[in-house]
Amino acid sequence: MTQVQPIKTAGVSGAHLPALDGLRGISILGVLLFHTGHLSGGFLGVDLFFALSGYLITGLLLREIATTGAVSLVAFWGRRIRRLLPALVVMLTAVAVLVWAVGSPDVVRTTLSDGPWVQLNLLNWHLLAESAGYWDRFGPDRVFEHLWSIAVEEQFYLVWPVLVLVIARRGRVGRRVAVAAASVSAVSLVLMVVLADPADPTRVYTGTDTRAFSLLLGALAATRPVQAVLARAVGRSAGAVMALLLTGIGAMWLLADGVDSRWLFTGGLFVHSLAAALLIRLCAQAPQALVAKGLAWRPLRWLGLISYSLYLWHWPVIVLLGPQLPGLGEWARTVLVFAVSIGLAALSKYLVEDPIRFRARWAAGRSGLLVFAAVMIGLAVLWLVLPAPAPAVIDITRLG
Repeated sequence: MTQVQPIKTAGVSGAHLPALDGLRGISILGVLLFHTGHLSGGFLGVDLFFALSGYLITGLLLREIATTGAVSLVAFWGRRIRRLLPALVVMLTAVAVLVWAVGSPDVVRTTLSDGPWVQLNLLNWHLLAESAGYWDRFGPDRVFEHLWSIAVEEQFYLVWPVLVLVIARRGRVGRRVAVAAASVSAVSLVLMVVLADPADPTRVYTGTDTRAFSLLLGALAATRPVQAVLARAVGRSAGAVMALLLTGIGAMWLLADGVDSRWLFTGGLFVHSLAAALLIRLCAQAPQALVAKGLAWRPLRWLGLISYSLYLWHWPVIVLLGPQLPGLGEWARTVLVFAVSIGLAALSKYLVEDPIRFRARWAAGRSGLLVFAAVMIGLAVLWLVLPAPAPAVIDITRLG
């Protein structure tokens, strides 16, 4: 879910779109079902998050350009920090301290090793440097590894607005942004196909360069030239096309099986991201269609509204709660994981995310910058002061 990450679910026009909240709810459900062992292709929910992020962020940037003629990078990054950092910091701090207090030595070591890379938004590259397979890596020894997708999105948030700002200075913004998004998406796809290792596609699955198309296809769908072409092509059949796209995405989630689905890394992920981007745009184009109304179902929307914190908390809950539940059946354990994760996510949204995002005046401007610096220094100190267990010693005299 790099998500991702959630912002106000509005279309390019700025109108709130409940169906996009619902899509986010489906995304996080897929991820949770994947990590609890019930949906082999549920990890594709992260790709849906990526497409949503690309669409929403690009729509926001294009609206700002249309209004002011430029993009305020400082204001943009400030909004992203206020939206994403508070919940992340609370989760990182709480989980790190809990792991240090009650976790096994292996979990403590990996937590303190991964933490600084999470803080730097480089966790995906840190994990790749450790040469561990993505699908094999998800086990009981790491509580932060799911945050690789957050790192990818944060890297996108850092680079894409700068490129859009450069494009905005040359006029014909919509067309130029569309060309840029399409061109970089094509390069990203080629890199994935060329660099994919059939034995272990981790490099192309979690690398920013090879996953850029998932975000940029969403960005492409946010541009007016693409919207105009899509409107003419679909016409009054938007509802039927949305149903086909949603069915196709669901089929891929059922058929995909991680490393064994080599077709994902030779174009399948690109097709999935393209279908997701088209579905997102059609939800904005035809909000009265049956599929869009279904996606706007209130429980699904609420799940989408807490999806960011739910993504942050669900994997630490699985890792830390799993060993404590040896007597529970598979589905009973899943229900408990869902309940605890959703409860923590709701607390995070209503006690941390929303108050700081909407009501904390100190979180903006110069005071916000000072708080941000203090928080980052505090996190850095946390990784240093928590003592890591000594590495295990192997008595080689007993070998053989």
